[in-house]
Amino acid sequence: MPAVFEKLDKIKPVYDVVYKATAVLCKILLIVDIAVTSFQVAGRYIPFIPDPSWTEQVVLTLMSYMAVLSAALAIRRGAHIRMTAFDRYLPKKLIKYLDILSDFAILILAVIMMVQGWNYAVSIGSKGNYESMPWLSRFWMYFPIALAGVAMLVFEIEALYNHIKSFFVAPEEEKKEEKKEEKKGGDK
Repeated sequence: MPAVFEKLDKIKPVYDVVYKATAVLCKILLIVDIAVTSFQVAGRYIPFIPDPSWTEQVVLTLMSYMAVLSAALAIRRGAHIRMTAFDRYLPKKLIKYLDILSDFAILILAVIMMVQGWNYAVSIGSKGNYESMPWLSRFWMYFPIALAGVAMLVFEIEALYNHIKSFFVAPEEEKKEEKKEEKKGGDK
């Protein structure tokens, strides 16, 4: 069975690229968010700088993108809050099964976010515009839910794969594979 996992592990660079792209997008959104907020504060307190009305809605929209995309990033790192109080008292195999069960639940949530987020974006979002920017559709206000659903789906598939793989590949074998990958990466 480990031969199957060796073949499937070749997809890992795709997950790495998606993760890095999502992280870079979050960083760019944070920089823009800070710049717009700084401009907004300067416009309120410095007399010769105008305080445009659009800044607050842009900041809130960018924050919604960052919030849901960073939640997707947390899935890949396994950094979400979870109940682990009983983990040390339960058998390891039961914990693995429970992890897989939670992976399926998050996978379903990701699909719901993609479908319903897209439905809201194209139905409610396309019918309205931002108050302070009448030329910009509210589609962009609802779109982060669908976008985060896609990212969550990608990272949750990887997490589910890793949990299933842990049943068939011993931790020592995983460490050997990681060392092989690091060595290959260093040789290039």
